[in-house]
Formats: sequence, structure tokens, C-alpha cells
Amino acid sequence: MERTPTSPQKRKNTEKTPAFRVVEVIAVPFLNAIAKLEMHHTEKLPVSGPFVLSPNHYSNIDPVIMALAVWKLGRAPRFLAKASLFSVPVVGFALRKIGQIPVDRAGAGRHNAPIAAANQLVEHQQGVIVYPEGTLTRDPDLWPMRGKTGAVRIALDHGIPLIPAAHWGTQAILPRYSKKVSLFPRKTVRIVFGDPVDLDDLRAAPIDQRALNEATDRLMASITALLEQLRGETAPLERWNPAAHHQTEFGKLEKTRPATDSTTPTKGTE
Repeated sequence: MERTPTSPQKRKNTEKTPAFRVVEVIAVPFLNAIAKLEMHHTEKLPVSGPFVLSPNHYSNIDPVIMALAVWKLGRAPRFLAKASLFSVPVVGFALRKIGQIPVDRAGAGRHNAPIAAANQLVEHQQGVIVYPEGTLTRDPDLWPMRGKTGAVRIALDHGIPLIPAAHWGTQAILPRYSKKVSLFPRKTVRIVFGDPVDLDDLRAAPIDQRALNEATDRLMASITALLEQLRGETAPLERWNPAAHHQTEFGKLEKTRPATDSTTPTKGTE
């Protein structure tokens, strides 16, 4: 894989608010000490304006590492956070200060959450990181599983760019479902950003369930193709469907395959 022509260091940090500066001082040195990021095609992430970034997900440390990557590229990492957290003392204050996006994930408001998130992104010209799988992949070999429609709902609503991304290496820091973190020696995490998913034809018609499913399939195919590049392997032809394997889609699985999950990241072609 060719290295990106855009050096992360040359991108201006356009969203470093005082609140994010505090987080930077505390978190960035520690994360740099445990993870070396090798980023490819960073020019795919918009320098300004709203975006939805959708990566693969197989380790509980994934959001932290992707937040670091986005930060290094000059954008403020934002996620969708449960609305109830914003009423918790201190926690709610901190979430508001760093611009996290509250969403009601239960009750009647849950279906409007993506629309509300899209409105905020457009109004404030922000980006958000959304994991389309909704949880850690159930695939035993850590390939992306079937996706959910939340990310594409946000992108379709206001024509926001939907950027696929893939990374490989976080399982060496924290294996899936494990509580044992391996801090040293420093691990390499390889990240690649893809072209925005083409949704123009779907935006030209009413956005119904068929359009949402089609957009989600395109997104998951893009993420999987990027991960194939990083791993130097071919993904299964059929995407893992938890329901077909009698698995719950959320929470920890009782049985995993640690030999796969904790393996050293497969070296791809540079």
C-alpha cells in the first residue's frame, strides 16, 4: 500500500478548542507512547466541513485510537453519546465542552437521533465518528460484520460525506472482549481512509428502508475492502450475520477465539 501524499503534520488543527487542549495534554502523550499510527490516504478525510467517519470495530480501544488519528489530522473527534450522560454531573459538563453529540437511543426519540446529529454537524461544520456495526464484530476472524443504518442515515439526510476507514493492530493492545491491556512494547496500528461512499443515486429518491440498506451495504463493502488491503487477505464472501449464528448483537459473547483475536497484525503490502 502506498503511503499517503498528505503528511498529517502539514494539516492545520482547525478545531482545537480550549477544552480539547486539556484532553490533548492528558491523553495524547500516553497514547503516542503505546501506539504508533501508520496512516494512509489521510487526504480522504475532509480538512473542513461536516463528515461521517465510519471505521471497522473489533476492540474496545478502537474509539480511542481513531480519536487520536482524527486529532492528528486536525479535526476534533466526536462521537454520538447517550443523552442521559449529559445529565451526569461533571461528565455532562465535559461532554458538552468537547462537543460530543447527545442522542436519545431509547424511546420514541431514538429514530430521530441520526437526523438530530446530522443537523448539528451541518450547523457547526463538525465531523462525527460512527461505528456502523454498532458493537464489536462477531466475526471470529475480526472481519466487519453486517452493519446498521445509523451512519448512512446521518450522511443521507444532509448530503454529508460518508468516509469509510479501516484499521488493523488494536487487537495487539486490547484483544476483543479482553480486559488485559498490553501497553509495551509500543504497538503499530495501521489506518487507511477511503473515498467517500457514492450515495448520489440514493439521495435523488425518497430515503426509505431499501435505500438505507443499500447504502449500508456499500459502506460495509468499502470498509471491508480497505481492511483487506491492510491485512493482505481476502474477506469471506458472506458478511457475518449474528442472527444467523444465534448470537446477540450487543454485549460480550461467552465464547471467543483468542488465538485469532490476539494474533500479531498481519503485515500487508506497503
